[in-house]
Amino acid sequence: METAVDRDRSTITGDPFRHLIYRQGTWDKSSPVRVYLEGDGLPWVTRTRVAQDPTPRIPLALRLMSRDPGPTLYVGRPCYHGLAGSPGCSPWLWTHGRYSEDVVKSMAAVLQRALGPDIDREITLIGYSGGGVLAMLIAARIEQVGTVVTIGANLDIAAWADHHGFSRLVGSLNPATQPPLPARIRQIHLAGERDIRVPAHLSEPAAARQPNAQFLRLPDFDHNCCWERAWPAILAGLQQRAFALDPGALQLHPATAENRP
Repeated sequence: METAVDRDRSTITGDPFRHLIYRQGTWDKSSPVRVYLEGDGLPWVTRTRVAQDPTPRIPLALRLMSRDPGPTLYVGRPCYHGLAGSPGCSPWLWTHGRYSEDVVKSMAAVLQRALGPDIDREITLIGYSGGGVLAMLIAARIEQVGTVVTIGANLDIAAWADHHGFSRLVGSLNPATQPPLPARIRQIHLAGERDIRVPAHLSEPAAARQPNAQFLRLPDFDHNCCWERAWPAILAGLQQRAFALDPGALQLHPATAENRP
């Protein structure tokens, strides 16, 4: 399900996979752009049965983009959004290989092609859940990236797999064991204290080894709630030189806490 909003949709070939993209807002050649990367969606139907289409039922990153005045770009993952039958796609790319070199390389390529050959703008990568893992891996490959924002991201995929008793994602790149990002890239890692899918304590050590990084725990948030409602306040915080949030703007009430499990 996608949020209804005025945006341009197209499909672009990366290297080598096809990707769905959405472009939103008013663009010019030098305006900064925020790029949204989606979570893992539904790689597995059960612990033993792989999904035929991993597209998320609730695309939270796309919903966050709809609350952003832009200019913004949503870059879909390879084989997602109805493209699972495209050439080169296989279930490995949304299960154990979901953060593999092949996936990261193709997403970096499609991002550069979507922005055009004359890129003269600062890029902010915003990744939700597994999209935050990809944001960290893509940021090292694109010079124009100035900020990385992750939301409930499993920044140490080995620790995350071990915590849940999953098999490790052999073939995927782990941000926790990659070289730290350059200090010129500002990093803001947001985690919900109530998140049991990606507990904050699993990712915080990986964030701590990064230069120019902030790790913020939000007390009333979990993996789904309440990022969409709070997103305008979080975007306002991004405009500040030192990222800060107004606790009053993030205060939650039972009537407004959406998607609470």
